[in-house]
Formats: sequence, structure tokens, C-alpha cells
Amino acid sequence: MDRKPAGFGIRFLADLLDWFILTIPISAVLFLLNGEKDFYEWVKGWTWQIIYTLYLTFVPLLWSGYIIGKRIMKIKVKRLDNGELTFKNMLLREVVGKFLLVCLTVGISSLVSVFMIIFRADKRGIHDLLGGTYVSNERSKGA
Repeated sequence: MDRKPAGFGIRFLADLLDWFILTIPISAVLFLLNGEKDFYEWVKGWTWQIIYTLYLTFVPLLWSGYIIGKRIMKIKVKRLDNGELTFKNMLLREVVGKFLLVCLTVGISSLVSVFMIIFRADKRGIHDLLGGTYVSNERSKGA
């Protein structure tokens, strides 16, 4: 199987883009509704974690493996067998692998995943292993 996995740098940029694209409009709406002086205060709490985990779980199911940042960077989440993503894949990847495991390990699993993505040939982190997924670099397709 010919896979071109996406590395840490491009995945990080995609996540950063998502953070800005999602938090700025949501923060502006909350500011207008609540008049909060601390514009990004809500991002520090559980509200952001729940919204972002739901976004990461459901949007790739509806958008063929993409979320906004990944679409911009031309990378996408795929199953190892290249079949369609399922709710089970995304639940294990995002809710268990990124959210619950990170909470239980106080962030250590995130650091381990970063090093796995950097140093493993298949560029898969803990969340990818749990979900049976990888992130494909679509930039090189057809080139």
C-alpha cells in the first residue's frame, strides 16, 4: 500500500489553524453575548475541550477525513485499510486517544505521541494506533 504519512510539522500547523479559525469567532460571539473582558477565558476551561473534541470526532466523518485546518494544509485522517472512517475509528482516536488518555496521563501521552509522530516511519501517534488511522499527506498525490 502506497502511503504518504503527514509529519509533525504540517499536523501542528493544521491544528494551529483550527485553533484560530474556531476560537476567534466563538470568542467574539461570547464576548458580544456576555460582555466578558477576558476574551479567551472560556478556552481555558472544559467548554473548549468538549467543543473541540466533538469537532474533531464528527467533522472528519462528515467531510471525508478533513477538518478545516487539515483541509487547508491538504492532509486528512484515513483508516489504515483506506476504507471510510467510522464513528468507532474517530471515537477511539479523538475521545479515547486524545481526550481521555491525555487527561488520565496528565498530558504525558501527548508528549509521547509527538515523539512517535516525529520518529516513527509511519508517523502515527498513540491516538492513531488506537483509532486504526493515520494522517495522509495529500499534497504529494498526483505530483
